[in-house]
Amino acid sequence: MATTTTNRSPLIVMRDTRAWQLQVWISFGIAVFLCATGLAYLPGEALDRAFMVMGYVFCLSTVFVLSKAVRDTQKAQVSGEVETPMWRLVVWGGFAVAMGLTGWGLLRMNVDVTYRAYLGVSWLYLVTSAFTLAKTLRDRHEADLAEAQMHGELIGRQQVLPERSSDGATAATAQAVRTEAAA
Repeated sequence: MATTTTNRSPLIVMRDTRAWQLQVWISFGIAVFLCATGLAYLPGEALDRAFMVMGYVFCLSTVFVLSKAVRDTQKAQVSGEVETPMWRLVVWGGFAVAMGLTGWGLLRMNVDVTYRAYLGVSWLYLVTSAFTLAKTLRDRHEADLAEAQMHGELIGRQQVLPERSSDGATAATAQAVRTEAAA
């Protein structure tokens, strides 16, 4: 019976700590709370409030799209895949339009300067915490995929083991391992 050895080192999947994940979610929650509080007590017209709500939602959605597009671009460069033509322009353009229109709406509002500053700072805090949240979620997703792939490779190796062995005891051991892995 021939023995083969591989020089593969074990795959270590890096994950964010629970404390970091909690901090990211709390930070995002605080940012949403600050924006909502600022808009709820916004003096002035309801149209200004509605515009800012739409601006905040528009900015949030473009943050998540931009985060995914940047990560996908990096992944495509590493794997040699071709990107969709002009997609980068659409994503960055959408983000710029969202930020620009929201900033323009904030500047043209007829409210006190300190209130405008509060809304601006809470809006920028929302955007930065959303970028951090997007990265944390994407990192967790990629770690889950890596673990699933690693687990699939291990199960695949365990299923191949009985086919390679001519020894009945080794086949029985491999069958027991496979049954345990399936459970």
